[in-house]
Amino acid sequence: MNIRTDLALEQISGGELPEGVHIAERGRSFNITEIVIDNDSCAEMIGRGKGRYITLEGGSLSRFSDDYEDMAQELAQELKRLIPEGDILVVGLGNRDITPDAVGPQTAEKVLATRHLQNELNEEEESFLTSLRRVSTFAGGVMGQTGIETAEIVRGIIHETDPSGIIVVDALACSDISRLGTTIQLTDTGISPGSGVSNARKELSEKELGVPVIAAGVPTVVDMHTIVRSLTGQDIDSELPNMMVTPRDIDRLTERTSQLLAFGINLALQPGLSYSDVMGLF
Repeated sequence: MNIRTDLALEQISGGELPEGVHIAERGRSFNITEIVIDNDSCAEMIGRGKGRYITLEGGSLSRFSDDYEDMAQELAQELKRLIPEGDILVVGLGNRDITPDAVGPQTAEKVLATRHLQNELNEEEESFLTSLRRVSTFAGGVMGQTGIETAEIVRGIIHETDPSGIIVVDALACSDISRLGTTIQLTDTGISPGSGVSNARKELSEKELGVPVIAAGVPTVVDMHTIVRSLTGQDIDSELPNMMVTPRDIDRLTERTSQLLAFGINLALQPGLSYSDVMGLF
């Protein structure tokens, strides 16, 4: 069946694992599943190439939890496992004017940008702030707004800023309704923007950009045909009308999900900052 999803966990769950695919589970505040694919030999079978795919599953991310600090810290720990040393560029993918697609831009605007500090601070301020990792952020909209592929814009930014790695944040699609707004996926394989809604653009990956690309995202949509297929096991006539389904509280989900992702990114990139320090940024 042609199940539409951005989540690696949904593409390989059930049945015997292909050779070269390994799964490990852990977690405290989240139930964490790490999938490691050793090579690209099974890419055609499962739709995923070589790399690491980390899925964090919990309760609804639209609600504040008593474990919020632990969730942010655990997310940061998982991100640290993927992020290289050195300067980092954080890119928010998506259209901020369409709520289910605004997770990327809203996250990027909450990440602490520090790359400019060394040139703008006086000697008294330098001791602490210039010790922070150099981070740049960018959220430039979608091709329909700019007329430019995001990958082309990012390639230009790389040329000017020379980062050691990139973190891209985007809204995702899933096939299981229970994962809608409850799941975070991290991967070191990059991302093809819009692929989950059949609107794929040029991919953002190390292969295409020349630097490691870490992708982080949360499912905010599921299409109706995929829901029917997953519930009934029957294929659907592609000529039948289809639609994208999103949670009723999507405004709150987008806002709070982007805040949690930004918390995790800030804590992962700036280990010298405490949770209280990062809280003060919001």
